[in-house]
Parts: sequence; C-alpha cells; structure tokens
Amino acid sequence: MSTATLKAKKLVTPSGDIAVNGVGAAAATVIQLEGVSVSFYIPREKVSSLKEHAIRFLKGKTQEDEFQALKKVSVEIKQGEILGVVGKNGAGKSTLMRVMARVLKPSEGRVKTTGMVSPLLELGAGFHPDLTGRENVFLNGTLLGRSQAEMAERFDAIVDFAELWEFIDAPLRTYSSGMMARLGFATATAFQPEILLLDELLSVGDEKFHQKCFRRIEEFKASGTTFIIVSHSSHFIRSACDRVLWLDRGKIRLLGEAEQVIEKYQAFLNS
Repeated sequence: MSTATLKAKKLVTPSGDIAVNGVGAAAATVIQLEGVSVSFYIPREKVSSLKEHAIRFLKGKTQEDEFQALKKVSVEIKQGEILGVVGKNGAGKSTLMRVMARVLKPSEGRVKTTGMVSPLLELGAGFHPDLTGRENVFLNGTLLGRSQAEMAERFDAIVDFAELWEFIDAPLRTYSSGMMARLGFATATAFQPEILLLDELLSVGDEKFHQKCFRRIEEFKASGTTFIIVSHSSHFIRSACDRVLWLDRGKIRLLGEAEQVIEKYQAFLNS
C-alpha cells in the first residue's frame, strides 16, 4: 500500500472552511500551544564535577549562555489531523515534541492537551537495555498508562505485529535499531491512541514493516486518532500529512497545507 493512501481528502464546508476527511474548523482542538518558548542554559566554562559547579554557583562565578530551542511557537492541532513537522537538524523539532508530550516544561507560554498522548520520541525511549523484549513491553505499557492485565491481553498481538517472537526473550541491548523501532511502534499502538507523537521512528527498519505501520496509521486516522510526525523524509510528509509545520531555528517558518509547505521547504534546502 502506498503512503499516498494516507493523504487526506480535503473538502470545502458551507462556511468556506477547509475540512480534512470531514474534520474542519469546527473539529475539536486536541493540542494547543500559545507563545511557547524553551530555553536552555549552557555553561561557558567546563566544570569537572557537581561539587565544583555548586561552589562556583554559590560564589556567583558561573557564566552561562542562553540557547532558545523554541521561540514563541503557537499552533492548534485538530482531532483526526496528521501534522508533519520538518526542519533542519537543531531547528527545535524534538524539543517541540517533548513539549507536546509534557515531558519538557516550556520556559514561557502555555500548552493545552485534550486526550491521552502516546509519545514515541526517540529510538529506545521507555525501554531498558538490560531487560528482555518481553519485559520491556510491560514496562513501556506501564509508562503509557496501561495495566499489566491490559498488556498481557495484547502481548501476543504486539509480538506478532513486531515479528519478534524469535528474539522476544533476548535482552534489548542485542536488538538492532530496526527491531527496537518495531517493538516500540507495536507497543505504543497496541491500543488505539488518542494522540500519537512519532519522532523519526519510521526512519529505521525495512520497507515491509514501514508499510505495516502506514496501514495502522491509516486505520487509526479513520477512527479519529491525531498524529504529529517528525521526519526528514519530505516524500512521506507530503504524502501522509494534512498540514506541515516548518521549524527554523526554533521559530515557525511556515505552517500550511503539506504540498505547499514541502515545496517551499525543498526550495530552501536546495538554495
């Protein structure tokens, strides 16, 4: 199945609003960011220990530079929408995803979410390398708010989807990046999420598994799941997403329909 099948059908509502698969301006907002900024402070001098840092801090000798990873970002994401996020390395994409997942508190601004957020923010996140694949399924399920009984009920289906029966009792440290991605995606989507955040997770693994993921995304989208997807694959973002947010140095450079944003983003990369 081609990723093009994920492309939403756009209709014009009687009020003139653009509707995506029937989800238009009247659809519920599930994520709203208002003037969100995130700052990190980087020491100018190398400090060899926590003790040295504490002493220098108490003496008022610490010097730090402020780095703004996000700058006044405001965006609303509707239920059932697939929003792509693009930008060069260091643009703030992963920081934005962490803010949406509520694992990083913004320095300024407000974040509102409606519904359960299931984040897959990086390869191996929520997993422990010394635990087996089986143990990590239950660990990750707990972190996603599921009970042991719920995970036990879906365990066979998870391993079937990930195609990892041969390795499920091996320590995770022996897994390849593709195997970890398969287990992570299968676990996070064992139950239909209300909001799913995918940060470059589909950049690893084989084409066959990618197609399985795309089919599951399509099924969930049809039932109202909202997706926010970070990817360096402009082809996938153009094909799969309704709208695209282009981040540049922590700021929104452009937000709009996928085709238009990707065209301008590609021109920027090739300039």
